[in-house]
Amino acid sequence: MTLPKEIAILSVPFDLGAGRRGATEGPSAIIQAGLEQRLQSLGMASEDAGAIRYTATSEIDQASDNLKNLADVIAVNEALSEQVSRVISSGKFPLVLGGDHSIAIGTIAGVAQHYNNLGVIWIDAHSDLNTPETTGSGNIHGMSLRVSLGEGDARLTGIGGAGAKIKPENVVLIGARSLDPGEKAYIKAGNMTCFTMYDVDRKGMSHIMEEAIRIAGNGTDGVHLSFDIDSVDPGEAPGTGTPVQGGLSYREAHLAMEMLGESGIVTSAEFVEVSPAHDSGNKTANLAMELICSLLGERIL
Repeated sequence: MTLPKEIAILSVPFDLGAGRRGATEGPSAIIQAGLEQRLQSLGMASEDAGAIRYTATSEIDQASDNLKNLADVIAVNEALSEQVSRVISSGKFPLVLGGDHSIAIGTIAGVAQHYNNLGVIWIDAHSDLNTPETTGSGNIHGMSLRVSLGEGDARLTGIGGAGAKIKPENVVLIGARSLDPGEKAYIKAGNMTCFTMYDVDRKGMSHIMEEAIRIAGNGTDGVHLSFDIDSVDPGEAPGTGTPVQGGLSYREAHLAMEMLGESGIVTSAEFVEVSPAHDSGNKTANLAMELICSLLGERIL
C-alpha cells in the first residue's frame, strides 16, 4: 500500500453548475471540521493550496444553449485545471474540495495532463452523463463525466485541451440510483461499468470495490476518485443539493474509502456537493472529512 505523504488541498467554492445553491461553503466546512489536523495525525504534510478564483459574470445565465451559467463554469474549471496540474507537477497529491460536481471537469482536465491512461472511480447517486441534448435541467454538474469523456459542448470539452481526457472502459460508477433516460441508454450500450445501489445491495460493498479497483486500475497509470457526498444516504448526509433516498450507509462509504486507500491506486481525489445550508449540525461536512481521512489511511485499529 502506497499512501501520499504530501497533500495539497484545493478549495473550489462554486455552485453555479447546480440547480440548488449552497455548495460554495462546502470546502470551508470540511476544513473547519478538522481536516488538516486529522491529516497531520496520520503523518501527512498538508498545505492549503488556496481557493480557485475566477471572474464571475454579472448575471446568472439560465438559458445559454441549454447550458446554465456556462461562462462561469468554464472560467472556474479552466482555473482549476491549471492549478491541479501545478500541484501534480510539484509532486503533491491534489485533494480538491467542492463545490458542485461541475468542477470535476477542471479537476480531471488538470490530472489527465500527467497521465497517459487515467482511470476514474465515480461514486455518486447520479452518473453525470448528460449532454445538452439529453439534460432536463441544463445544469452542468449533471454533464461533467460525459464532458470528461470528450462528449458534449466543445466549449466544455476543450477545457485543459481539446478532446477526451479519459476512456469509458477505465471508468467505474458506484452508487447510482437516479439516472436520466439518456444516461441509462449510454450505460446500457456497454460504454462503461456501473454498479447501481441494486448491485451494492445484492453483491455487497466489498465485492463492488474489489471489482472497481480491478477495472479502474487495469492498464491505467493513475486513478482519480470523484466522490459526490449525495452517494451516501441522506439520513447520514443531509447537507447536499440533490439528495436521493436509498444511498450508501455510513459503513459502506467508509469501507469504500478504506479499500481504495489500501489499494494504493488513487493518485488524486475530489469530494463535492457538501452544502452546509442544507446540513444538520455539520453532520455532512464532518462525514466528508472522515471519509477523506479513511481514503488517506485512517483506520479503526
